Formats: sequence, structure tokens, C-alpha cells
Amino acid sequence: MRIIKKVPIKSLSILKPRILTWAQQFEEVAWLDSNNFKDSHSTFKAVLAVDAFTAIRTDSFNAFEKLEEYQTTTKDWLFGYLTYDLKNDVENLSSSNVDVLDFPDLQFFQPKKIFFFSETEVEIHYLNMVDDELESDWETILNTDISGTPKINNSVKISLRTPKDAYFEKVGAMLKHIERGDIYEANFCQEFYSKNTAIDPVSTFLHLNEISLSPFATFLKFTDLYALSASPERYLKKTDEVVISQPIKGTAKRLSNSSEDIKMIEQLQNDPKERSENIMITDLVRNDLSRIAKKGTVTVEELCKIYTFEQVHQMISTIRCEVNDSVSAVEIIKNSFPMGSMTGAPKVSAMKIIEQLEDAKRGLYSGAVGYFTSNGDFDFNVVIRSILYNEAKKYVSFSVGGAITAKSIPENEYEECLLKARAMRTVLEA
Repeated sequence: MRIIKKVPIKSLSILKPRILTWAQQFEEVAWLDSNNFKDSHSTFKAVLAVDAFTAIRTDSFNAFEKLEEYQTTTKDWLFGYLTYDLKNDVENLSSSNVDVLDFPDLQFFQPKKIFFFSETEVEIHYLNMVDDELESDWETILNTDISGTPKINNSVKISLRTPKDAYFEKVGAMLKHIERGDIYEANFCQEFYSKNTAIDPVSTFLHLNEISLSPFATFLKFTDLYALSASPERYLKKTDEVVISQPIKGTAKRLSNSSEDIKMIEQLQNDPKERSENIMITDLVRNDLSRIAKKGTVTVEELCKIYTFEQVHQMISTIRCEVNDSVSAVEIIKNSFPMGSMTGAPKVSAMKIIEQLEDAKRGLYSGAVGYFTSNGDFDFNVVIRSILYNEAKKYVSFSVGGAITAKSIPENEYEECLLKARAMRTVLEA
């Protein structure tokens, strides 16, 4: 049982650094922030969950079965993540590439304390065992001092896991797979990393969020493991019997000149390569959702719509379906995981080729962060445009990628990767 209290607030932007700083005393922290992005499917402006009462942490073996048991037994709010390598629980696949970050394949926690933010108020939910701490916690948050010297990262030297020449060779190999008909499209990614590096997670996240202002921003902490995400992409959301997925495929840079920026939007909207990428993945998602949907309910609400963010323009489609009450929340996720936008088509063949050609285990990158509600609804992002940090190992990593199709030009794909990496690199090298 939880005690619930509503408190008026004047400014979430002013409160944000205070409540994130206050939250660092706990080993488990999940902050999900929409950055006021106007999205008809969103439920909250922001959510903070801290301090585990119960938790689950596992590798990929029977991971979804374990998660379903945990979620259905707990019947409470759960926050956490699913790594890309849970593919090995869904299909007969494996992951053997280098993995320095060492995130467990799946982690969720049932928080003792949750804060739900709207425009004008915060709704605070505390488990009964800690309800006597609510008033003092809120007073402490409001009076948290953030006026000290900002914590600036030491100079971070970024290295490439895949050298430029090797990237071109690997994309060439992927194009040969496409020519042979092994796949139609695959998402090929590369890692950027820094060893022996210490960063301040809160100030790094706030800086990344400030320059990106994405609708699915996330600060996630499990002891010494951090995900600092400026993701623009929703993976999957369930509200009652309605499920939606919003894959992104198609990227163009922002331009400072407004008229030129508008032309860039029009160019992206009409680009045959970008549209074909998006439509192929939209079809893949429709197929995934049809496994669990009520017959005849899978529809495309938006196809190849352009959304504009601080750094880039993106082409996004929205696919919708309805599910029966007999289909569990975890079953819905398992039948569409990993998300099509980060794999390719056909999905299993693409994942096998990805594993052969990429130089790093993806781990949390291209996985998902989000929450389950107490009644089994959920909302998850796609972990892209994200800095991942293992504080104990002093290892910082971010990865970027893009869809490779028959029309791909390796040089252009490489430039798109650099464009997507810009925000993370700017923050770390500041």
C-alpha cells in the first residue's frame, strides 16, 4: 500500500537538478523526463523513482519468464531496463563480443518512493513503511543546495572501437548480405569509449539533456552503473488494451538558417532511401504486434512523419493495436523484442549478421528503459543517444548506428553516425 500526497510546484526545470542531486543517496534511481515534448501518448511530464524495496537482476537465461513472475507477483510500480542481449532469450542466439560495461542483462526494482510530475504539481507515492519520511524528504529536496561549483568532467579522450576503414569494410560486407538476399535491412552500430575516466553522472546528464531536450530522456542508476539517455524514441507503450510502438528510421541534421532547416525537413520527408528504411521497419513492427494483437486491430496511425528535435530531424511512424486481457504485459514485450528499429529485416537473420560484424556487445545500448504500472501497463524508450557509465571500472561508452539498405552509401552512413554522436561527444569533451 502507498500513501499519496499532491504538492503544488512552480517550476519543474528549477526543481530538476535539486531532486536529482537529492536522489543520489540511493542505490537505485530512475528519472524519466519528457522535456515538455507534446506527445498525445505520454502520461507524465516526468517521474522519479528511488530506493528499492524489492528488485530483480538476471542474465538472459529465462529472463522474460523471471520478469513475468516478478511483475505479476509484485503488482506494483517497477522501474528498470532490458538489454539488447535479451534477444538470446527470445531466439536461439548468443552474444560473444567484447563487453567492458558489464551491465546485467535485466534489472528492475520496486521503489519505496515515487514522484509523478505534471505542469503544476507533483504527486508523491510512498510505501507505508516509509510514509513518515515524506514531509521531511520534500522539505530536503526544496532546500537542496546546488549553488556550489559545478562538477566538470576531466578531459575525456574518446576512442573508436571500430576504426573508420574497418567501418567501411563491415558496411561493405553487410551490403553483400543484402545483395545475396540474406537481409533487406540491418542496423549496424559502433562504440565510442573512454577508459580510466571518471565523470559526474548528474551534471553530465543535465548537460546532455539541456542540449538535446528529447522526449524520452532518462537518468538510471543501479549502484555504480549509470545510463544517461537523451533518447528521442519510444519502443512500446501499453495503456489498458491499447499498445503502440513508434520506431524511428530516417535522420537529417538541423540547420541554423530557418528556411534551410525547413528545406531539410522536406528533403528528409521525400527521401526514397529514408522512407524505404522506415516502411520496412514499420512492416516488421506490424508483424511483431500481430502475434499478440486482437485480430484486425493492427493499424498504422502515422507513417513517416517528421519530428524535429534540438540536434536532428527524425522520421517516425506510429503503429497501434489492441490486446486481450489474457495476454500479459511481459508477453507483449517478449513478442516484439528487440525492437525492429535496432535490428533489421528479417529480424533473426539481421541479428545474426549484426553479431558477426559489430565489434562490441551492445548491452543496454539499443535495449529499453521504462516502467510497469501496478495494473500491468507500461512505457519503454529505446536506449539510443545515451552515455553508459560503469563507475567502478571508470569506463564510459556511447554507441551510434544506422540502417543499412541496398541504397546505402558507406560514406554517408558514417557521416550520419558522427551526427548522432555529436551530443554525447560534446558533453564528454566539454
